[in-house]
Amino acid sequence: MNHALRRVSLACLAMFLLLLANANYVQGFETGKLADDPGNGRTFALQYQYQRGAIITSDNQTIAESKHIGGVYSYQRYYPQGATYAPVTGYDTPYHKTGIEGAEDRLLAGTDPRLAVRNLIDLVSGKPKKGATVQLTINSAAQQAAYDALKATGLPSGAVAIDPKTGAILALASYPSFNPNKLATLNGNALIKADNKYLNSKQQPLLNRAINETFPPGSTFKIVTSSTAFSSGKYTPDSRYYAPTNLKLPGTTNQLINYANSPCNDGSNPTGTGSVPLIFAFTVSCNTVFGGLGMHLGGAALHRQADAFGMNDAGLRIPMPVSASSYPPVSNPDFTAYSAIGQYNDAVTPLQEAMFSAAIANHGTLMHPYLVQKVIAPNLTPLVTTTPSVLSQAVSPAVAGYVGQMMYDVVNLPYGTAHDIAGQLNGIKIAAKTGTAQNGINNTGLDDAVFTCYGPVGNPRIAVGVVVKGGGLGADASAPVAVQIINAYMKYLNSSAK
Repeated sequence: MNHALRRVSLACLAMFLLLLANANYVQGFETGKLADDPGNGRTFALQYQYQRGAIITSDNQTIAESKHIGGVYSYQRYYPQGATYAPVTGYDTPYHKTGIEGAEDRLLAGTDPRLAVRNLIDLVSGKPKKGATVQLTINSAAQQAAYDALKATGLPSGAVAIDPKTGAILALASYPSFNPNKLATLNGNALIKADNKYLNSKQQPLLNRAINETFPPGSTFKIVTSSTAFSSGKYTPDSRYYAPTNLKLPGTTNQLINYANSPCNDGSNPTGTGSVPLIFAFTVSCNTVFGGLGMHLGGAALHRQADAFGMNDAGLRIPMPVSASSYPPVSNPDFTAYSAIGQYNDAVTPLQEAMFSAAIANHGTLMHPYLVQKVIAPNLTPLVTTTPSVLSQAVSPAVAGYVGQMMYDVVNLPYGTAHDIAGQLNGIKIAAKTGTAQNGINNTGLDDAVFTCYGPVGNPRIAVGVVVKGGGLGADASAPVAVQIINAYMKYLNSSAK
């Protein structure tokens, strides 16, 4: 009998020790995982007992905050300007977070280890825990102009503006957008209804087209092709290159043509069988010139240059993840010709379009784009301050000067593809490249409109990338969006300087 009791006692002791070990393991190593588990009832309730930190713009406009509502849950998230900033803030639901709400969740919720001392002090003094405030680089004037201009097109579109000297993102807009307040509700039935409505919408309002949808860049990719040529040391903007009306492609019966099948004629090439300076071909956007130049340079060289501008980077964060813009390896000469003019399998986000111009504006240095300017603790102590950093040296200062000269002519010469917008810029001189990209069949029956630019020339303060799906010519649909963003931001800077 004693032997049997001993065996039972040992078994109980073993189970007790295993239980003790498991409890210590859970408390020591599983706390973070359990705290983040949406099925954790305690965590679920606690996240609404404390005031989540605000999200504010660089000019101190509140775009996300937690309001006291009382009842079982003390606070509910509120977005004062909803759809305008939704691609930036994202949303905070009881079960999921996106955008800055997701990327900076621990700081906003007050659970980040850097707030531990502050939380302990508040606990001792009887003050309620509160999350940190996240201040973004977004400028409210630029953001509002971007969203309003995209909305006016009525087409799926995205726009991004960057400070080329720092990489700070000044505007990040997407259309159609959504109202994050509908998803911040604590009413389960209302949340399910709103979620299903957005998820099932053919307009895809939850898709952040500024950073998570890619489009063919069209002729804006000629910035990359030109940079590749100039970086070889064998070309300058004044170098002449063969400019046929129809470019015969090797290995196929296909021919590359210019827009409206017109000759690339600078006055010396009326029959479309001679050559023109590269700067002229860029200004009027001759496909046959840059298709032939791309074949001569080769797909490998174009790929290296595309990488230097930030393409093919699956790890880019701002801090939200950015869908990689793609320039895949190309070896066939005919495919290389198409890729050199931004077709074939080339694909870019509006952010990438802004990065093209930002690198050229900043003397060839591409800064890492970022959205968070600083994070401020509830006691107003700075927790995080972003220091601008270099992403790559896209081109040399000399090459950037060459490309910038050509981009200037696109807007400021009477035959440039974007000359019509020069009078809309309130005296601001900008440099730009238009793009009209084939992207399958759009609802409008038109190509995608693409535009990238920077300004003011001489002292660039802003670089912009815009894509309007089904908008047609870049100069007609996307360029006016960029103009409104630039005008709004420069007006803000001028008024702030007074």
